[in-house]
Amino acid sequence: MIRINLMPSKKAIRRRGEAGEGAPSDSGSQAWLAFVLGAILLEVIVLLFVYKTKQDQLTQIQKHNQEVTANIDAIKREIANHADIKAQLKELRDREDAIQKLQGARTGPTATMLELSRIMTPGRGPTVEREKLEQLKRDNPTSVPNVNWDPRRLWVNSYKEADRTVKIGGLARDGEDVSEFLRRLSLSDYFYDVRLLPAQKAVDEKTKLELLKFEMSAKVRY
Repeated sequence: MIRINLMPSKKAIRRRGEAGEGAPSDSGSQAWLAFVLGAILLEVIVLLFVYKTKQDQLTQIQKHNQEVTANIDAIKREIANHADIKAQLKELRDREDAIQKLQGARTGPTATMLELSRIMTPGRGPTVEREKLEQLKRDNPTSVPNVNWDPRRLWVNSYKEADRTVKIGGLARDGEDVSEFLRRLSLSDYFYDVRLLPAQKAVDEKTKLELLKFEMSAKVRY
């Protein structure tokens, strides 16, 4: 009689068990590998994004530096002749000053002589701003010209000018006349730093009158 063993042998059972245990292990390894690859890919993407951002910033900085350099070069070109221009301007100013001095020397003495004539004319007086004169009248009435003074009481015999400094000499009836003349010169816009030099008495040869010989110094403005 022939027997058929339907029960699996121990070797077959052992081979099946080994096959069943290996299948889940292969699946887990594949999942882990996919995760690592995904993380690496993500890191690469992030690094590329950061690199692109930094590259754009570097490009902008380089562009800005190029613009600044171009501006500096333009400014350097503009000021390359700055020293020459300054020298030319100085020369022009010196010429203008010289011309003004020549014009002043030509017309200034005439103006001061006309001012002296106004001071010595009855009913007239020195050239002075009206506001200044009104303020002097309020502050110190004795410092303004005496409208009743008679200029014929004083004679100017000499007028010398050198380097805008004048010396005026003459005769007066008395000290009050000299003081009035000094006051008018001091108020004039054409004279300043007016000083009375030592005076002395003198006798007029024709009239035999006792007079006061005076001399003044002043600086002229024109």
